[in-house]
Amino acid sequence: MTTEMEKAGIPVAQITPMTLVAETVGSNRIVRGRSIVHPLGDAELAPDEEQELRRTLVQRALDALENEGRTTT
Repeated sequence: MTTEMEKAGIPVAQITPMTLVAETVGSNRIVRGRSIVHPLGDAELAPDEEQELRRTLVQRALDALENEGRTTT
């Protein structure tokens, strides 16, 4: 899906814990998520720590959107 959106001119940053799969299908901007069950969070963390983790991951995705080439963070 991300590659089709990129072809249409819509920049995409994919957050996923399965970066190898994302690279294989041709995603350009990949941000490593936390886990398969909770890619944007961690149920083991305290609520304020989890919020900071989510903020960090979303900021990485926004930073990736600023880059033109292929990135994995």
